[in-house]
This record gives sequence, C-alpha cells and structure tokens, in this order.
Amino acid sequence: MASTPVTPRKVALRELASARPTVRAALNGDHQAPAHTSQYFGVNTFGARQMRDKLPKKVFQKLQATIRLGKKLDADIAPAVAEAIQAWALSRGVTHFTHWFQPQTGLTAEKHDAFLSFDDEGQPIESFSAAQLIQSEPDASSFPSGGLRATWEARGYTAWNPASPVFIVEGPGTRTLCIPSVFIGYNGEALDEMTPLLRSSDVLSEKAIALLELMGDTGIQRVITTLGAEQEYFLVDRVQFALRPDLVMAGRTLIGAPPPRGQQLEDHYFGGIPERIQACIAEVEHELYKLGVPIVTRHNEVAPSQFEMAPRFTETDLATDHNQLVMAVLRKVALRHGLQAVLHEKPFAGINGSGKHCNWSLSIAADNAEIDGFNLLKPGKTPHQNVRFLIFLAAVLQAVHKHQGLLRAGIATAGNEHRLGANEAPPAIISVFMGRTLTQMIEDIAGSKAGQQHAAQELIQLGVAKLPEIEKDNTDRNRTSPFAFTGNKFEFRAVGSSQSIAFPVMLLNAAVAEAIEDLTGKLRAELAKTKPVDDAVMNVVRESFKASSTIRFEGNGYSDEWVTEAEGRGLKNLRRTPEALKELEAPAVQALFRSLGILSDAELESRYHVRVERYVKDMLIELHTLAQMLDTIVLPAGYGYANALAQGAAHAKAAGIAQVPQVAAAERVGKVLGELDAARTTLLAVIDRAEHSHGDPSACARLLTGEGADAMAAVRAASDALELLVPDDQWPLPKYREMLFAV
Repeated sequence: MASTPVTPRKVALRELASARPTVRAALNGDHQAPAHTSQYFGVNTFGARQMRDKLPKKVFQKLQATIRLGKKLDADIAPAVAEAIQAWALSRGVTHFTHWFQPQTGLTAEKHDAFLSFDDEGQPIESFSAAQLIQSEPDASSFPSGGLRATWEARGYTAWNPASPVFIVEGPGTRTLCIPSVFIGYNGEALDEMTPLLRSSDVLSEKAIALLELMGDTGIQRVITTLGAEQEYFLVDRVQFALRPDLVMAGRTLIGAPPPRGQQLEDHYFGGIPERIQACIAEVEHELYKLGVPIVTRHNEVAPSQFEMAPRFTETDLATDHNQLVMAVLRKVALRHGLQAVLHEKPFAGINGSGKHCNWSLSIAADNAEIDGFNLLKPGKTPHQNVRFLIFLAAVLQAVHKHQGLLRAGIATAGNEHRLGANEAPPAIISVFMGRTLTQMIEDIAGSKAGQQHAAQELIQLGVAKLPEIEKDNTDRNRTSPFAFTGNKFEFRAVGSSQSIAFPVMLLNAAVAEAIEDLTGKLRAELAKTKPVDDAVMNVVRESFKASSTIRFEGNGYSDEWVTEAEGRGLKNLRRTPEALKELEAPAVQALFRSLGILSDAELESRYHVRVERYVKDMLIELHTLAQMLDTIVLPAGYGYANALAQGAAHAKAAGIAQVPQVAAAERVGKVLGELDAARTTLLAVIDRAEHSHGDPSACARLLTGEGADAMAAVRAASDALELLVPDDQWPLPKYREMLFAV
C-alpha cells in the first residue's frame, strides 16, 4: 500500500499539533519583571518622570510647556535636554540613536547612528549633541512623495517632536534610542504623516480657543484632541503563514475555500483566549508597557483567530506614535511565539475583517482650574457648559456632513476596500450615529421656535436641561455606523486595521477646525443682535443642526434599504478606493486646506498621488501573486489529480469494470480546470494592460478596481471549487480550517 507523501503542509500541521505556549517574563536582561505593571510602566521612555528627575527645574518647566502647549522647542534648553537623554540612554545600555519617523508608507522609518565618537586625541567617547537630538538628514528621494521630490532631490530632514517622548527599543544584543520626529523636504514640504497631523492639531486648537473666548471662557492655553485607537488583528501559525504566498506577499488570502465552520456559531467573540495566544499577547503588553503604551483591554474578536487590544486615550499626536508601536511590537513578538500577526483589513474571505476604531474627543488645557481638562464633547453641570457642549457637537456634525467624502478618502486603501460595506464593518457611506436620546434632543432643538427665549429656559422647555444625565450607557451602540457618538467622544470606526491613523485623524481635525471657524463667525454675527451669549449660541446651534440633519442615521448601516435611503439624502456611496481618493481633488477640500494652512496645494496633491500609486502597486502585487500561485501551485495540483483520475479510469476499463466513477469525477475536475484556465487568461490580460498603463496611475487604478478585481474574483471562484475536489493530502496550501482553528 502506497504511503501518504510528506508535504510541507503535513509537516506544518505536525509541528502545530505539538506547539506549546512560550512564556517570557524577563524585563531587563536576566532581571525578573516586577509583579505590578505600574512598577515598570514607561521604563523604556524618557517621559515626564525621568525628565523631572534628570533635568534642572527651569529646563524641565520649559520642556513641559513645549509639550503641553505645542510650542517650538527652546533652543537654549536643547543642550541640557540632550545631555540628560544621553546619560539616561547610556545607563540603559543603549549604543545607537535614531530619528524615528512616519513616511507615507503607513509604517515607520529609522536610520541608526552610534553614540561612538572620538575626542581631540583620537580616543573613543560617547557623544550626543543638541543638534543630533533636534535634527537629522535621511535621504528623502527613496520615500513616497507624490511628486514633491524628484529622485535626484535627495535632501530631507527629520526634526524631533518633543510632544512624544523618546524611547528605547530592545532587540537581541542591542538597544536603540528612538527620537520621534517629523520628516520634511529641503524646502519645508511635509513628506510624512505626522507633520500635517501636528499642523491640524495646532489649527484646531487655535479655532476652538477663539470660539471659547467668544463665549466668555478665558485662560485657555490649548484645546487638545485625544485619541484611543482600538487595534484588531489576526494571529496565525508562522509556518502555515510562510506556506501561503498570498499571505506573505499581499497580507491576505487571494484564494481559499471557506470551511464548513466559520464564525456562524458566534462562539469566538469574548471567548476564552487560547493558551498559546495568551502567552503571546501577554508579552506584547509587557513590551508595550515598558514603552509607556497604556494598553488596558484585550479580548477575542468575532472571527476565529481574530483579537483586539485597546489603549487608554492619550493626546492624539502621542496616540499616533503609540499605535505604530502597537503594530510593530505585535509583529515582532508574535514571531517569538511561532505566530504571525496579520494586520490586513480582510485577510480571510467569508469572515470578519479588522478595523481600527479611533475614539476621538476634545479637551481644554487652561490655567483656569474650573475648565482645565474639561471634555468639550461631554455634557456639563450648568446651562453654559451644556450650551458649550452643544456648539462643539454641532461643529463635528457639520464637519462630517460637509466633508463626508474627504473622511471616506482618508480610509481608502486596497485592504479596506474589501472590508467596508461587507456586512461586518461600517459601510462606505459616511454617516453619524448619535443614539436615541441625543437624536431626540438635537431634533427638538432644530425644530424649536423659541424665538427670544433664554437658552436655559429653552433647554428646560425641550426637556433636555439635565444633560449631565446623558451617560455613556444611555446611548446604545451601533457597530454598523462608521462615525458614532459614544457618550463623551466620537468613534471613527471605519479606519482600517493596517493604516497609520495620522492621515484620517488629520482630515477629521481639519474638517472640524473649519466648522468651528464657521460657527464662530456666525456666533459673532448673532451676538451683534442677540444677548446674552448663550442665547446667541443656541440660535447658531439650531441652524447648524438643521443644516447637517441628513448626516445623522440611527438604523442598520448594513442594510440595502440604507443604501437607497442614503442616496435619497444626497450622501455619497464611494464603494471603491479610486473614486474615494478623487475626493482629495475636490474644490471644497482644496479650499479647506488652503484656508487653514495645513497642507499646501502641492502637499495635498501629493497625498492623492501617493495613495493612488500605492493602490495600484498593492493591486498589481496581488494580481501577480495570484497568477504565480495558479501556475506553480493550484493548476499543478489540479492537473495531478486529473491525471490520477484518468489513469484510474483507464485501469478500471482495462480490467473490464463496467461502472467507472472516476470518469464522472474526472469530468467534474476537467470542467473546473477549464474555467480556471479561462479565468487565468483574463487575469493575465488585465495584468498586461495594467503594466502598460503606468503613465496614468488614475486610469490604471480604475482598471484594477474594476476589471482587475473581477478577474481575481473569477479566478478565486474556480480555484476554491477545485480545492473542494482535490484530495486533502494532495492540496499543497494550508486550508482555512487549519489557519483559523488549529492555532
């Protein structure tokens, strides 16, 4: 009897069956980790505690003011800060430093320089100057620029962003000091994701302060946006991952028949975390705690092998850096456990994809103790506080209503295209969920004919005077909404899991800043004829709520009925990435960034081109990978089985057997192979056309999102049908049931 051939897939399954959790508890070298997280939290960051201990008092106070108020670093204190950072880093065994920045790749970048230098006598010393802390010069020509820089224009600069503390990354036998930085071109153009985000934070603060001062609130130093990014991800066995060319090259499975069991039993969500996964996640959290990333939640997500971690909210600029660290540490630590962290938005067909829910809010930093730290999106305890809440609520609704297309562009990627609107994630239509209580309040205010009635009296008449009673759980959650109010913040649920959050949040900041400026102008005009200020505010809020009414939706965003209703409301349904990215070229968007000074025309245009080019490259990688998998894996497996059936049928007929079932089986396999070969021909034709249309990336993107996506779908349908016909021991690729259920 012939033995079953030993294949890489079989070996992977055998190894998987004997896999055991890996537990790592070391904190520093051979030192055991402290029992309490609070004892080592932030040990690898030069944060406020370390700065207070290491810096002279006046230097510390100036640096804190820089961080708290978003001011430019005082050059006079830079030498003292650099000296303290160097002393701290050397005491931690650091040998190199790098300016850690975020180019327009969605990832981070770094170039390491040694502390090693030489004195006047040629003797080795450790050296780290203020100039090295503040600025570095990496090559700017090899990063995406969207036409801002030519290949021969190589000069670019990184500059320290003091709002984000420096930190130490540990690796095997090495420790590196990372200096969070922005990245700009020779002429000052923004080449990264962080520079526009910082600009948008400054502009939003400026506009919000102007509105608050007009309303009579004084002593405000800055209005801060806060953010908490919930990160969803999959963990799969590393060996199985390596055996899937599509996962390795594209981050998602381009083929793969669905298993009999997916997520229909609804038993994975919030279920017990598997032991091997728990060990991995615990080490991820351990590493993140050392870096000062405040992860406070972990749980199973809806799909099998899908998980989520969420941080406590921090200032948006810092939260953006933290999320990059979350993704990087996830990938790194998973490998130590023989796992692969998969952050693609839709790595497996037929089950839920992954998002990154960005919980966004606004708060006040002031020398006025009564309002310092006050959340502007949280109802207060006085009529004035509630009127203040209402006008900022109106600003956000107005911003999303006017710039729904822009916010959709901010989440437009090849990966997210597979997730949005797939009855598992928010639809491609941007709308806002407010909950029954607040919706009724907004509609009552919008429909009020209070006239010259005082604001406090109007609130009482409308039955909403007790706004402080609107707690988080007073408003139901709507997971089908892309932008939902959740008590004291908005949850931007449509952001993709692999994305840098800097770009979509920057767009949100910009849209809200413009709306605040508009409402400030209207309030100023209203104050010329209406007193007191709260009454004038209510008049402005009423009109704003009316104007933005179509953006509010409380129902099922997954339903076909909503698509029809949204069209009737005039809302945009930008299903595909290329059409969504075109919103970056809209006149209203250009006017927005031009007026606020967040992006120049050239910088905005570059963002469009970078994202279109990335979409084209991502799609072409998928198309080429799929074609290669067909030719080297899928079709050979199908032909091998077809040949075996043909030989079996021939032997049966030669033996005089009347009924030969192999004939019917061979015909079924042959039919599917014929369909697969025809789909392959179409796929190759699309690839050829796309490769010859690079002169017009926009046209190429339209080709790929249409004919390219259709060709891939046809190949997948035939390949998945073939997978269900070929004997299990002859199918070379790890199957869904193994990747998703055997971890």
